[in-house]
Amino acid sequence: MSAQNCEILLSGTGGQGLILAGQILAEAVIRDGKNAIQTQSYGPEARGGASRAEVIISDGDIDYPLITKPDVLLAMSRQALEKFIGKLDENSILMVDSTHIEEIPPTAARIFKTPYSKIARELGKEMVANVVALGALAAATGVVTKESLTAALMSRIPRGTEALNQKALEIGWNSADQSAA
Repeated sequence: MSAQNCEILLSGTGGQGLILAGQILAEAVIRDGKNAIQTQSYGPEARGGASRAEVIISDGDIDYPLITKPDVLLAMSRQALEKFIGKLDENSILMVDSTHIEEIPPTAARIFKTPYSKIARELGKEMVANVVALGALAAATGVVTKESLTAALMSRIPRGTEALNQKALEIGWNSADQSAA
């Protein structure tokens, strides 16, 4: 996927780390020498409410800071999927956390189903599901290099979690090949 102008919507519930994932992705884009704008919104609840991060990537100037039509939708909850799936078309990519989403409504988008949360749980901390998903998204789309994504990740995670996050990113990156539905 070309990053000439790519709109990415990361959506789920509060506590899944999607805001951080959006920040990491935007930083990786900048490390790769492209332009990025990252915005975020979440419900009034800290955990369990709706949460989303938007990242716009461009080789040139970005004129408008909000997503108008996502090229990529990462849905980490059924509620998020149902809210945003209608914005996708045959040129879009839909990535879902199959731990929480079993049935996918009809869509023309290319679909990737991976149990990000289950993989993270097996690593010992479900809190890295966002990193697993971010690795898969980056590998499936090619919007950032693995090197930039790794550097951005390492710059934003708590000290002492480097090995866990590195492993989560690697597993996510490698899962992109097998997860196309």
